[in-house]
Amino acid sequence: MRTAVVILNWNGLQHLQHYLLRVVATTPDADIVVADNGSTDGSVAWLKEVMPAVQLVLLDKNYGFAEGYNRALAQLEGYDAFVLLNSDIEPTEGWLSPLIEQLEQSEDVAVVVPKILDDKRRSKFEYAGAAGGFIDILGYPFCRGRILGVVEEDKGQYDTACDVMWGSGAAFCCRAEVFNRLGGFAKEFFAHQEEIDLCWRVWLSGSRVVAEPRSKVYHLGGATLSTESPFKTMLNHRNNLAMLFRCASPAQRALVAVMRPILDFAAAMSYLVQGKKGNAKAVWQAWRDFIAWHKRLSVERKTIRRDIKREAPIYYGSVVVRYIFGKRTFSQIKKL
Repeated sequence: MRTAVVILNWNGLQHLQHYLLRVVATTPDADIVVADNGSTDGSVAWLKEVMPAVQLVLLDKNYGFAEGYNRALAQLEGYDAFVLLNSDIEPTEGWLSPLIEQLEQSEDVAVVVPKILDDKRRSKFEYAGAAGGFIDILGYPFCRGRILGVVEEDKGQYDTACDVMWGSGAAFCCRAEVFNRLGGFAKEFFAHQEEIDLCWRVWLSGSRVVAEPRSKVYHLGGATLSTESPFKTMLNHRNNLAMLFRCASPAQRALVAVMRPILDFAAAMSYLVQGKKGNAKAVWQAWRDFIAWHKRLSVERKTIRRDIKREAPIYYGSVVVRYIFGKRTFSQIKKL
């Protein structure tokens, strides 16, 4: 399969200098592309001078993760697969082949993701992706290897390839035809959870998402927005609500409509108690935007769920409740 490994960059010169040589060295069978989101830190000049073999796609401003990738991939023609790779990812030897093998061996597999480990603590899974992700009935994401804030050591416990609900956008291999046919990422999301939204639509369209642990990468994480950022809090809450409205089954959507206002109010109060007024405000801003999007989301929902082939593999329980009762590893919550 003709494959493009596409790195979206915005003022990430230090990460390109640290990680890009390793990406090139471990990826001999694919074209390496850097899509620049209007950087002002000298990234483009450095790439042209030091890495002339790397293809460049230049965007005129920062479109965020979602629209930035949409615009960049639209300019790449003739590829069978796209691999979206964060600029702060270090792949291991042979990382790409198992991902492409999954696509070649199973026509109904549209997305494949590697095992993602923490670049700072290499024995641990990486928070945002780990060994593949799921969401619970209320829309809270969790991973094989990470439940809420608890990140597991990688002891080989999730070294079996399996279907997952979603894979991290930090290292995300997708059939080009499927990405284009489904319209790519929801550009209004800007960043955060757009990959979960796309994977959900992949499942609804009849294809599958697979985690392939034979492929392994290390992710630094937090390179764009820190975990304490109110903007990140707003994006996560808003985009999660929008995704649920667009994609969830009628029963799940009804439950979310009752429970999430209560839970998000509790989250905002928790931020206030911790002295994080900006994060508390961000929760209200997320709901404000979500309500403002209601009419458009209703139209999108009708399109997305018009001809569904199958439902996504949702966990029909509450990961928060299980966590409270001491179930804090994936294997204690869900059996595969």
